[in-house]
Amino acid sequence: MTNHRSRAYRISILALFIAIVAIQNVIPFLGYIPIGPFSIAIIQVTVVIAAVTLGPRDGMIVGLTWGLINWVRAFAWPTSPLAVYVLVNPLVSVVPRALVGLISGWLFLRLVRGDRHQAKLWQLAIAGLSGALVNTILVLGLMWVMYLFGLVPLAKMHIDALMPFLLGIMATNGIPEAILSMIVVPAVAKPLLRIIGK
Repeated sequence: MTNHRSRAYRISILALFIAIVAIQNVIPFLGYIPIGPFSIAIIQVTVVIAAVTLGPRDGMIVGLTWGLINWVRAFAWPTSPLAVYVLVNPLVSVVPRALVGLISGWLFLRLVRGDRHQAKLWQLAIAGLSGALVNTILVLGLMWVMYLFGLVPLAKMHIDALMPFLLGIMATNGIPEAILSMIVVPAVAKPLLRIIGK
């Protein structure tokens, strides 16, 4: 009976994270902060918190939810002008977001040696950093690979001009996202781990 109750409790927490990610994708400033023509994503924070509190598999499910909503948004309501060209490909919009939850959750479990309820702030900060880096590096890296193989319709941009463009996105988006994740993930996940552990 206790096992069944804890499973139901876990599923309800997972459903709550999925609902938060869905809301963050729809309501402006909750999931993306627009800065000029680009948007700084803060949804990876929710995905990493789900991964460290529930585990890598559930983190991947929450990340997959983010990716699928992001993919649909690329057609209906893009977060940036580049999304129309790049995020319509699920390899760029879905796969990296699922891996944010999987990799950050796995790395966190390695750091805490499986006992996540005794996690230290620095371990949570590294999980937050890894989630943000996975998202930024994979999305931009896959954009570059797709451009290299002619799968992205940015024909007017020469390959030599693309790399500074991607590095610029990394500086304006990737670095703030990483810093934000390193601060917010420990602040939210530490008390949440105590509550879930009871």
